[in-house]
Amino acid sequence: MTANGYKTEDELRRNLVKFGKWLYRLGFMPGSSGNLSVRVNPECVLATPTGCSKYLLKPEDMVLVDMEGRQLGGSRKVTSEIGIHLAVYGARKDINAVVHAHPPLATGFACAGRALDQPLCAEAIMMLGPVPLAPYATTGTKDLAASLAALIPDHTAILMANHGAVAYGNSLLDAFLKMETVEHFAHICLVAHQLGSACQLEEPAVEQLLQARAKYLQNV
Repeated sequence: MTANGYKTEDELRRNLVKFGKWLYRLGFMPGSSGNLSVRVNPECVLATPTGCSKYLLKPEDMVLVDMEGRQLGGSRKVTSEIGIHLAVYGARKDINAVVHAHPPLATGFACAGRALDQPLCAEAIMMLGPVPLAPYATTGTKDLAASLAALIPDHTAILMANHGAVAYGNSLLDAFLKMETVEHFAHICLVAHQLGSACQLEEPAVEQLLQARAKYLQNV
């Protein structure tokens, strides 16, 4: 049994392929951009390789690395952004899957220097909580993981300035749904501001939603 509750590593590989295709079809991982990973056990992670379309991935393409990023298995090289994933796993023992993607509207907010942290939508508060904006750091460097470090413990999704977004959860499905909700919320925020009348929920309503979210998470 793996950390994700799946019976075999092969099942994890197939799920990386499946969710990679879904994210590609949504337009969240165009070209060779974006990456996914799953925790196999406390010592290692399966991740997508570098420089590949997520639509064309096969189970055997996945790369096995330890928690320091050292490659343990696989014929291809691991994504250069594996540091993002390892930073999340290192800070959150409850997290078993990470998705880094470039959903266009959410990335537009990141490129405009704007977080998705206004309490405008009840669903987003329930599913995500606030989505902060991490400062800019160069992709593929240790600085990128370091830019997220302070935000990882208290959030489930983060925008990266001038780059994209990362979402994480207790399974690949959970991380995928969070990324999908990030983009949905970005769309709502954009429309509300274009209409010129974005109405934020008041503090008591937000507190009630956060309490409901805590109960929901206990039952998931």
